Amino acid sequence: MGEIVVVCNVTLDGVMQAPGRADEDTRGGFEYGGWAVPYSQDAMGRVMGDPEAAPAALLLGRRTYEDFADFWPKQKDNPYTEALNRQQKYVVSNTLAEPLPWANSTVVKAADIPALKESQNLIILGSGALISSIQGQIDVYKLLIHPLVLGTGQRLFDPAARQDLELTDSVTTTTGVIIATCRPAR
Repeated sequence: MGEIVVVCNVTLDGVMQAPGRADEDTRGGFEYGGWAVPYSQDAMGRVMGDPEAAPAALLLGRRTYEDFADFWPKQKDNPYTEALNRQQKYVVSNTLAEPLPWANSTVVKAADIPALKESQNLIILGSGALISSIQGQIDVYKLLIHPLVLGTGQRLFDPAARQDLELTDSVTTTTGVIIATCRPAR
């Protein structure tokens, strides 16, 4: 049985919206896109380059997939591009249809996730709506917590819904990002 691991950049106030680029996600008038970039010198590299991490396929929501598929294949001099192009990507969508433009990408329904998890590990990057819809199935949260408060934007967790987590590991990067690994308390 595999695990579903969420890897997510968040601010101290839980915002996960548009960490990578100014134009990444401006829904709701969000003006702080790219907020994670000044802190990302070694944070994402530590998480994605973890030699102890088990092989995994990506599990992405439609919006995140479309954004990644438009960006990553064009990044020719980036060490992540080749790995992301090779990696199996499952896209949870009710609107996309095969064939998808990015190599090794397959459309699935939310109902397919338990069967996928039975046979492999899955990593969710971004994909806030997907995370919210399957929270009861998530096994691990790898949160890259940035020393920043934005006060606005889409949050990782619903502030009205309690969720108890158990911290299993934490590391601080040179830029002040805390990489916290948590499991749902059961």
